[in-house]
Amino acid sequence: MSDTEALIHRALASPVWAVVGASRDPSRWGHRVFAELLRGGYTVYPVNPNAEWVLGRPAYPSIMALPETPDVVEFVTPPETTERVLRECAARGVKLVWLQPGAGSPAAVRYCREQGIDVISGACLLAERRLRRAG
Repeated sequence: MSDTEALIHRALASPVWAVVGASRDPSRWGHRVFAELLRGGYTVYPVNPNAEWVLGRPAYPSIMALPETPDVVEFVTPPETTERVLRECAARGVKLVWLQPGAGSPAAVRYCREQGIDVISGACLLAERRLRRAG
């Protein structure tokens, strides 16, 4: 099993998630990812400073505002937003982040490694959950 595969298994077994970039708009990836995690039975916090609610859940303006530290922070944001919010993850003590395709950058991955945060980059949460349901 590769390191990435092991991290994906660890993430999917973790009960508490935050989705940075969770969206109210059903056509957006941030909405789809958030909805998929809810369907999966996870405790999921939407992080979006421009929304009060996402799918009936109160949205939070930042990682620091969450009521608990998530096991996994999922990013569905532009790389520059990801890079900024990763600093909050480090300050909050987050141990694992998942950068959806398009959310990561070499700088973001490097920052995670420097901070001792495990990082999944380049794998799609939706595809990984679908694979595991099929298998």
